[in-house]
Amino acid sequence: MTGRATFAGQTGGVRMAWRWIALTAAIVIPMAAQAATRVEEVPLWEISAQLERGAVSSEAVTGAYLERIAAMDRKGPQLRAIIALNPDAMAQARASDARRRQGKALGPLDGVPILIKDNIETQDPVATTAGSLALRDNVGGRDAPVVARLRAGGAVILAKTNLSEWANIRSTHSISGWSALGGQVRNPYALDRSPCGSSSGTGAGVAASFGAGGLGTETDGSVVCPSSLNGLVGLKPTVGLVSRSHIVPISHSQDTPGPMARSVRDVAMMLSAMAGSDPGDPATAEADAHKQDYAAPLAQASLKGVRVAYYRPATGAALAERFAAALEVLKAQGAELTEVAQPELDGLGQAEHEVLRSELKADLNTYLAGATAAVKLRTLADIIAFNRANAEAEMPLFAQESFEEAEGTRGIADPEYLGARAKSLRLAAKEGLEVMLAKADILVQPTTGPAWLIDPIYNDQFRGPSASGLPAVSGYPHLTVPMGLVGGLPVGLSFIARPYEEGKLLSAGYVYEQTARARVAPAYRATVDAGAAFKGAVEK
Repeated sequence: MTGRATFAGQTGGVRMAWRWIALTAAIVIPMAAQAATRVEEVPLWEISAQLERGAVSSEAVTGAYLERIAAMDRKGPQLRAIIALNPDAMAQARASDARRRQGKALGPLDGVPILIKDNIETQDPVATTAGSLALRDNVGGRDAPVVARLRAGGAVILAKTNLSEWANIRSTHSISGWSALGGQVRNPYALDRSPCGSSSGTGAGVAASFGAGGLGTETDGSVVCPSSLNGLVGLKPTVGLVSRSHIVPISHSQDTPGPMARSVRDVAMMLSAMAGSDPGDPATAEADAHKQDYAAPLAQASLKGVRVAYYRPATGAALAERFAAALEVLKAQGAELTEVAQPELDGLGQAEHEVLRSELKADLNTYLAGATAAVKLRTLADIIAFNRANAEAEMPLFAQESFEEAEGTRGIADPEYLGARAKSLRLAAKEGLEVMLAKADILVQPTTGPAWLIDPIYNDQFRGPSASGLPAVSGYPHLTVPMGLVGGLPVGLSFIARPYEEGKLLSAGYVYEQTARARVAPAYRATVDAGAAFKGAVEK
């Protein structure tokens, strides 16, 4: 990390340090119980099974995660994945233990510690900031419905995770994983490499075993990219399967929360709790009719006879080799493979951009208007003015031109916006994924290339392909599963299907995961061979 990146990590440092010290001091870690409790690389499903058997207590498990955070987030590798600890986490863990002793467990997630991205509201006494100083007083005392569903299943809300500020929408030159409140998240596989974003802290934190699993959000790539770069399984659900209420928004057309964890089974267990209709989010009207137990069918998962289309993007030799090996795994498990090309989709990127900037203004204004009275900034224009007034803290590395462009839009009844949304949906769905899936059940391709260097001067230097755009714009589900390492850095394999076919994706991903066993635990290296990583990502 360069000197400037270190400075960026200290922006707002006094406020952040005191917030961290105060929250840490409020949590008493049961050291004796924790010392015998191993959580590193233990999957969520195994934590759940141990709790069910009485082999461990939630108090001990929660204490063990808190101890790892204390040792590694601001010390040691200094991952900066956590923006705030929940001072009520230990009380929640003890309450779970009491329920289990009484035979009243609320479900398989009861007592399991979960990380929550800090643009998702919780009723706990911590702010929901989107990483911005502008929202540091946003303590609303309410759960987003997706959090309420996890809490109703007994999950322990352990901490809020750092993120790319405003979920990477403030500027086209933003740095993935940087926020004014949280500093720069670091990749646990190579500390000078990007964690991607915007769910950067959830990606790095779950990879580092700071929690059993975590919640991210995605508008375009913000669950699947940090999952791929941090060696995780991540699922962007069908838009409308999981509620978006009480989440700091970008786009009602594309936003969705998604689970991130170290195994497919973990993600399936989380999604089973998260999915469902919400009267406050009209897009979820059909969710109750489609939701299911996504974990139970994995035991009978098979790829025999499953029609798999694969798209081979231009990429470097090492990533191409990983992808070819993954295809061989799928074929050996009975999948029927067919290569497809991606249709020419001229104008999709510009149309998506026009949609996002119009919806950002409308949706963020609505969110801020309904925020707690402690939040004095009630419009996007107020946020822009705040950033200008606090430019030294908020904009030391990049500006807010995307916010300013959004403020200049004319609303979501504007014909220009309506035309852009119709065009983007037509290109991504009808002329894009539906063509590629015409004779297939699932589409697979590399999720993206390996992580690039964190660069506070020239910003994100993205390398390699990206599978996120078409499913993001169309609203289709998208799963990424670890595919191994390229130049010492993780890369993921993407599985994409039609709306509400998450069960199909998870079954296919599970068979691949259990056969390939490609995930490698993070090593917390200072750096890796930059040449090997670059050659793995970029076509010669």
